[in-house]
Amino acid sequence: MRTDIRPGGVFPDYELTDHARTRRRLSDLQGTDPMVLLLSRGHYCPKEHQQHQQLAAHYPEIAVAYTQVVTISTDGILELAEFRDSVGARWTFLSDAGRKVQKDLDIQEYTDPHHDPMVPHTLVLKPGLVIHSVYNGYWYWGRPSVEDLRRDLREVTREIRPDWDLSAPGLREAWDGGDRRGFFPYK
Repeated sequence: MRTDIRPGGVFPDYELTDHARTRRRLSDLQGTDPMVLLLSRGHYCPKEHQQHQQLAAHYPEIAVAYTQVVTISTDGILELAEFRDSVGARWTFLSDAGRKVQKDLDIQEYTDPHHDPMVPHTLVLKPGLVIHSVYNGYWYWGRPSVEDLRRDLREVTREIRPDWDLSAPGLREAWDGGDRRGFFPYK
């Protein structure tokens, strides 16, 4: 992995084609929300299926918490769409069939020349694609559990949401005075 891809750094704003054949930028998919970004080996890997199925089971909770999830895989569009459907995911999957992300981040899994995947990583990103945490999932136990993600996302949300604690000094006065800038939805 490139040395600048670490907590506090900014993840590149890649533009790739999604499972529905639409070009998408990571920053547009993220908006002003935290994001869980999965850099995936692809449909053929049972470890990827397991991780994605667990996230899919918790996706309603993730979505209600105003958090985005995106998967980037070296799969082509057809395999990507089948992978997404097979794990029951409702978030965007992006294709890196040309290995642009894999090469740029220097994460080619050289131990598998047949599939030529990327070394799987999971990142938690603050708005602006700012990196909060990076997990290397080459071995399954290196991947974050749902509880690891909950902890990371709690820290990120606490940091980025001015109205995290409604008892914080000044919030009630701002609300009563009609100043809603520090309250969701932020303007």
